[in-house]
Amino acid sequence: MIAVIVNTEGYEYDIHSLVKAFYPQSDVKVFVEGEKEFTSDAGLPMIRIVRSRERILLLSACKGTEGEGAGVIRREAALEPESDKVRVKNILKQMLYQVLSEYTGRTLPWGTLTGIRPTRIAMTFLEQGQTPAEIFRYMQDTYFVSEQKGRLCIDIARRERELLSHIHYRDGYSLYIGIPFCPTTCLYCSFTSYPLAAWKTRMGDYLDALEREIADTAQMFRDRVLDSVYIGGGTPTTLPPEALERLLTRVRSAFDFTHVQEFTVEAGRADSITEEKLRLLQAYGVTRISVNPQTMKEETLHLIGRQHTVAQVEDAFRLARACGFTNINMDIILGLPGETEEDVRRTTEMIEALGPDSLTVHSLAVKRASRLSRWIAENGLQAIRNTDAMMEIAASSAGAMGMEPYYLYRQKNMSGNFENVGYARPGCYGIYNILMMEEMQTIAALGAGSISKRVYPDGRIERCENVKEVSQYIERIGEMIERKRVLLED
Repeated sequence: MIAVIVNTEGYEYDIHSLVKAFYPQSDVKVFVEGEKEFTSDAGLPMIRIVRSRERILLLSACKGTEGEGAGVIRREAALEPESDKVRVKNILKQMLYQVLSEYTGRTLPWGTLTGIRPTRIAMTFLEQGQTPAEIFRYMQDTYFVSEQKGRLCIDIARRERELLSHIHYRDGYSLYIGIPFCPTTCLYCSFTSYPLAAWKTRMGDYLDALEREIADTAQMFRDRVLDSVYIGGGTPTTLPPEALERLLTRVRSAFDFTHVQEFTVEAGRADSITEEKLRLLQAYGVTRISVNPQTMKEETLHLIGRQHTVAQVEDAFRLARACGFTNINMDIILGLPGETEEDVRRTTEMIEALGPDSLTVHSLAVKRASRLSRWIAENGLQAIRNTDAMMEIAASSAGAMGMEPYYLYRQKNMSGNFENVGYARPGCYGIYNILMMEEMQTIAALGAGSISKRVYPDGRIERCENVKEVSQYIERIGEMIERKRVLLED
């Protein structure tokens, strides 16, 4: 275990995230002075941070295996009297980063940045009129971001800004509908998702509750412009055809689609896709779908719990093309258990042969609620590996297909401390993805486990959550609707 002791509250999350990025295999604990204190394990740094009005002092020592001292690293930085919390946090993280980099001999691609939306920094400065060169220097000087990631961040922010200029921010909104069922639950999944077989008898009950939420939400937003609709999950195409048509009918009749720029349905699992379901999606005006293999390596598919073959993925994609879909996304995950650069290269080559319109490249994130965390406990974190080379293989493949990066976000505990990047051909960008990640528009989210956001004109954001457990969602649907009503009241 690595112990970090601080004398003031308010920075624990950032400290924990940064130390964990350097030591992903270690347990990291951050204690406020006065709480019970612990000592780091042998061979790992013990860190103490002391903040006063005038300075920040960081002391770090590392014990050898026999307990002998290995010296103390000391860092000190002066604080201006008017330093606000953001300024103090940046200085503290810079000092901590430098010490950890010295200990480990490593640098991180995103430097001290631990937040999930680095493009927001670049977007904010672009809105203020700063040049890309000025923004790049700031990101390097303040956050120690690598040149590659800094330029990627700015490039995406510029593209997002242009794409979002056509969205109705003040009087508009986007709609998310969650279908929390899948054929099976994947090893890495922490989303609200349940095997369909266990819920077949209550499918009608779930749709009954969802239809109530759809009707009430449509009334709440009747005076706003709907820009994008996204049906996700789970896997929406897990629904039987009659249930899928019931849902699509209700959505199209309840909401005004006059100004909708994008209607996406995740058809993510190849074992959930049939021609009948694809024809239904076409008939109800769905403009974008996802067919997500995650990998094109058969052994990995079985390991992560996806009960379909690579051939089924290829067949499902070709079937979607034959049914007339001209905007098809595919997802892949880098860092899946046991996969190598050669596996990633093979996956991208097979995807290039299919020719999707967008490619979303995820870095595997180890979620505490997923079965993957237990798998790692049994097999070791060394089996999870993502590298610069893997990221470059995926980026080069996207470029070869005529795609450019258009959105980016990060998650806690991502393998290699990398990021998720969406690539797309011009005109095939996922509008909802940008709106969700940049938090620039109100999103009404329906279904079990969904989270609605209200974005105010001053940039303030408030949220309300629906319960995750399906039976609780069904039984408490009136409460879920009332939560949304309270959030959206003026």
